[in-house]
Amino acid sequence: MNRKLLWGVNSAILALLLISFSISYRYLNPSETLMLNCSSELFDRHKGDTEKGRNYLLVDVTAKGEQVQFNYRYFNFDGSAAGNIRMKGSLLNYDSDAQRYSFSVKTKEESMVNDQRQPEHMQYLSYVSSFNLDNKGMHNLTLETLDLDEQKDYAIVLFQPSNTVCGCRLLL
Repeated sequence: MNRKLLWGVNSAILALLLISFSISYRYLNPSETLMLNCSSELFDRHKGDTEKGRNYLLVDVTAKGEQVQFNYRYFNFDGSAAGNIRMKGSLLNYDSDAQRYSFSVKTKEESMVNDQRQPEHMQYLSYVSSFNLDNKGMHNLTLETLDLDEQKDYAIVLFQPSNTVCGCRLLL
């Protein structure tokens, strides 16, 4: 009888320890979530300030834990769709001092509008990411926060390697 009681007490203590370790781990290592809705106006330097040389870029960034998804949506000046690039990958590093996220993209999907020239930015991003994915099996991407106003849920973010600065809404 005492042996059964001792095993019961030991089992209860072990269960409490496991629960407390899992709670402590989650508290000390929370899964980071980053959700941004970014926009930028693009200018094709070869076409000047005409409507044909202007495009809009919307970038949705969703990162949960180690997984990330980028959705680049391009629009013409009149609001019609000009193309889309969707990338998926994982978080490599977060430098809190520099407020810089480094990601490794593993997959990419593109959709284009028929009979239409892609915006220059889309051509560049498509070329660089395809080159890296074909040669290295990955495409590295970084986001650096240049300015942040958490009270207004707004940030200015630099996307590399495309060297694009976007205004972003922080979503959560």
